[in-house]
Amino acid sequence: MSADVTVTPKPILPGATIGVLGGGQLGRMLSQAATKLGYRMHVYEPQANSPAGTVSHQEVNAPYEDIAALTAFARECDVVTYEFENVPAAPLKAIEAVSVLRPHWSVLETTQNRSREKNWLKRNGFAHARFAEVAANGDLLAGIREVGVPCVVKTADFGYDGKGQLKVMSEADVPAALKRFAGQPVVIEQFIDFSCEVSAVVARSTTGEVKVFPISENIHTNHILDFSIVPARVAAEVLARAESLALAVAAKIDLVGVLGVEFFVTRSGEVLINELAPRTHNSGHYTLDACVTSQFEQQVRAICGLPLGDTKLISPVVMVNILGDAWANGEPNWAALLADSSAKLHLYGKGDPRPGRKMGHFSVVSGDAKTAYHRAVELKSRL
Repeated sequence: MSADVTVTPKPILPGATIGVLGGGQLGRMLSQAATKLGYRMHVYEPQANSPAGTVSHQEVNAPYEDIAALTAFARECDVVTYEFENVPAAPLKAIEAVSVLRPHWSVLETTQNRSREKNWLKRNGFAHARFAEVAANGDLLAGIREVGVPCVVKTADFGYDGKGQLKVMSEADVPAALKRFAGQPVVIEQFIDFSCEVSAVVARSTTGEVKVFPISENIHTNHILDFSIVPARVAAEVLARAESLALAVAAKIDLVGVLGVEFFVTRSGEVLINELAPRTHNSGHYTLDACVTSQFEQQVRAICGLPLGDTKLISPVVMVNILGDAWANGEPNWAALLADSSAKLHLYGKGDPRPGRKMGHFSVVSGDAKTAYHRAVELKSRL
């Protein structure tokens, strides 16, 4: 892992150039936070006119595997980070000599592969669902039998928002899993009948300073985050356990930057780590409108070696994803949303509103989470 936290480098101050790998909405909001602080933002993204590129100083369009282009990009940057964990790790090793990469490529390499991630959690003693691995062309049926039904079969590489996974809830589902994942390397996880899902966004700086944002309670629809509720409606012991685990993971993985940690909360109150994402997190978007410091400003502070910002929650809040489905009957009814002074709209500058595609989000702030949630549900229905 990186030695950044062992030998504290000098802070990278405003006026310097931050490079971000990936041009999606997380890069866009990172760029907006960084330029507000006085940094220059350069974006490296295979597709032109990306959401991040349109609000940054420079956009480079080339494949991640183009070592020459990636190296030239890195030379122009004082520090390079990423907003998308599915950037191939191998090319990142080539730019380590020409720029600083935070988090280190080894963090990304661990977390972008389900097998490596699960084994890292197991090796370091973090609570997680029981799992088995099946190599390419391995015995998938034996793996399912080892874990038992019900279970979830997942591709080992590059999965997010429920992509590349299938629930096996009964013996009748086994043939479909065998057909879908034939020949692929997979991870088979015990199915957790959880009471809810929560997540934490944790930041750790070059100095070793570490802070966690308030824990979010998350409601998913079709495997995609729908609502994030803060404060989470769970017991104080669950909040404390999730925060403690997030802090421990950040230290153990030698994080420099921000990390999203997703948890299952079982019906008995146990807190299990589900997934890690070494970047800002969808469930942390509420911080833009309801915290002293947003997760995006915190990412800038962490990777540049600045003191971390205050993570205090100013107001209870609910964040709602806006997917391309909202355009099914034409342009969404923005007027209805904006007529509510408690609602804060964020659109990502994307064209082609496909079903399931994240086009934006809005947050509703209120005096209590219950009121914010009911208002958020109502406003979503008006869109």
